[in-house]
Amino acid sequence: MTAIPNSGFLSEASDRLRAMLSALASEISLDRGEVLFEQGDEGDALYAILEGTLEVSFLAMSGRKLSLTLMKPGEVFGEIALFDSGPRTATIAAAEPSRVLRVRRNDVMDQIRLHPDLAVDMIRLAGLRMRWMGSQLNEQVFLPMPIRLARKLLHLSALQGEPVDRITLSQSELAEFVGATREAVSKTISTWKRDNVVEASRGGLMIQDFDALKELAESDLI
Repeated sequence: MTAIPNSGFLSEASDRLRAMLSALASEISLDRGEVLFEQGDEGDALYAILEGTLEVSFLAMSGRKLSLTLMKPGEVFGEIALFDSGPRTATIAAAEPSRVLRVRRNDVMDQIRLHPDLAVDMIRLAGLRMRWMGSQLNEQVFLPMPIRLARKLLHLSALQGEPVDRITLSQSELAEFVGATREAVSKTISTWKRDNVVEASRGGLMIQDFDALKELAESDLI
């Protein structure tokens, strides 16, 4: 029987959901950079992350890629496919070697019919997703890029629970996360570096002053 992580969304999931994943899910292994599904693909399954890191990204009509977030073990996704037969709304790819569980939509729906309380997990998951997407939209539309960058760095540092000070993403990758050019991100990071907020290197960023970064993230204007 597959060991189900007790982290992320699954840390508060019902025993019924965890039992369904253990009994009905098939396991998929992904190499770094491998795509699980692409925006526009048919949605036919629910997924849970066992190991590794998955990137969620969106391709704009202009062809520009916008990275939305990174997901860690215990996160569940793909629930939109349970409620309609429309295409996938984002691309999911492995940011590092990863393992995920997949449960086909028909199997999930059969379980919900047998155990209606399982629907509570799906409704909560969909609600969290809608709230998160609304927050992302508000940030992209209303917040200046430096505030978005500060917030994204804090978010990425806390993905595994306790904040970590090292972010292993390039400035080009960070630009994809905040919907900006690499040059704009580089200019902002250079300013923060002079103020000893962060330290930049080829391998990513080191957050030196969390308090200063939180102040930047919570400011109305930079």
